[in-house]
Amino acid sequence: MSTSNSIVAVYETHEQAEHAIKELQVAGIDMHSISIASRGMHTDEHVIGYYNAGDRMKYWGKVGAFWGGFWGLLFGSAFFAIPGLGPILVAGPLVSWIVGALEGAALVGGVSALGAGLVSIGIPMDSVIKYEVALKTDKYLLIVHSTPDEVAKAHKILMGTRHNNCCMHTEPVLA
Repeated sequence: MSTSNSIVAVYETHEQAEHAIKELQVAGIDMHSISIASRGMHTDEHVIGYYNAGDRMKYWGKVGAFWGGFWGLLFGSAFFAIPGLGPILVAGPLVSWIVGALEGAALVGGVSALGAGLVSIGIPMDSVIKYEVALKTDKYLLIVHSTPDEVAKAHKILMGTRHNNCCMHTEPVLA
């Protein structure tokens, strides 16, 4: 989807983010339009990256119990080691956006591969930088990227959850 019809909500805890995803699911929001990102669990392993963009992830090693709720709901999963951000766990279409940015060498100045993925769906650069800072401080990003109607519906739902910040990024309607 090349248009900028997204909402990004920032959550303090895994439980708050998971609750928001479940609220979206109950409301009928397409699970293929939802992504979640967070810094990885601290580990001594030196994983460069892993992704599975075609299906739901079944197992995530040591962090499986912690992230199991997300992996059971969202499609596509990845673990990236991103310079400046560190280990990032991602589920949903954001995996493809990051991989696309990496494969196309479409990295945008001043942001990470994750940031380039967000810019590729129309999230403004100043917002991307704020979202990267949220990740650096161990927050959770929940992204819904869909049609304007679906994003508006998701916004209404997410406004009723315990978020730190919730912002719509939509294209202006031309008259």
